[in-house]
Amino acid sequence: MRRSFVFAAVAAVVSTLSLTLGARAALAQGAARQQVIPEGQSASPTLTPGIRVGNMIYASGQLGMSRTAPDTTIQGQTRVALESTKKVFEAAGTTMANAVKCTVFLIDVKDFAGMNSVYREFFPVAPPARSTVVVAALVSQGAKVEIECFAAIP
Repeated sequence: MRRSFVFAAVAAVVSTLSLTLGARAALAQGAARQQVIPEGQSASPTLTPGIRVGNMIYASGQLGMSRTAPDTTIQGQTRVALESTKKVFEAAGTTMANAVKCTVFLIDVKDFAGMNSVYREFFPVAPPARSTVVVAALVSQGAKVEIECFAAIP
């Protein structure tokens, strides 16, 4: 179990680094870096919901917490996180069908099946590459899942 956790963590870092290098290459070729802020979300001094570079959108990790409709189930929190990601993608001019890579952070490996059941609803055909990592905690108390995704913009 410990070895698979280490491999999953290394895979998540490597995939994030490779996508970061792709964004740097696009910036070096003159692509503009644009904030993407969907309606109902906001940027803070330390976080932007999404960044568009060239024909890619990099959505920040979305927590499954909702102030208006709190849900403590992994299914409900996964749905909130992916709906928020969907809004970032749509504000950038793309859809979930164009997602190329997602990373899922769970605080309990027992929630994997429940997360996966909702995840499949958002990616029913040709899902994106994905890493799933179990972490000790997330930044918001009560959060069970955080999901970050990157997508191409046609």
